[in-house]
Amino acid sequence: MFVRLSIAVAALSVFTGAALAQGAKLTDPQIAHIAYTAGVIDINAAKQAETKASNKDVKAFAKDMARDHEAVNKQALDLVKKLKVTPEDNDTSKALSKQAADKLAELGKLKGSAYDKAYIDNEVAYHKTVNTALETQLIPSASNPELKSLLQTGLKIFQGHEQHAEHVAASMK
Repeated sequence: MFVRLSIAVAALSVFTGAALAQGAKLTDPQIAHIAYTAGVIDINAAKQAETKASNKDVKAFAKDMARDHEAVNKQALDLVKKLKVTPEDNDTSKALSKQAADKLAELGKLKGSAYDKAYIDNEVAYHKTVNTALETQLIPSASNPELKSLLQTGLKIFQGHEQHAEHVAASMK
């Protein structure tokens, strides 16, 4: 059920890992765009869940995800404006967007508890993958100290999201 989103978020690790393995260091504009795209993906999933979820804990979780990711993305946009940096679309952000759109369409066909379980399972997998990519690839690759700091702050927030998603998933079993 959650294979496609898992593949989508795994792409974050795979694509950035492949770029780094080939010696093609990600630039700060590319890193900013990947991080922003990851936030938009979770905002879109959360907004869908706010309307489709039937479980009150899943709905509350989705509301938190939309609020938190919108706040972090606003900080990211403010930072790139301040630094006069234009986020750069790249293969990773494009692949993430495409795969996430496909997953949203798939989730959109589900109802009730099937939707709730699929959404929350995706959130667990998504945050695990994004947190690993932030920790091992994006933060170490960022050159600008302010970008690196924003990514580190985001990581702390998203680690909390992962734990929250795991808690909601466990309560649904």
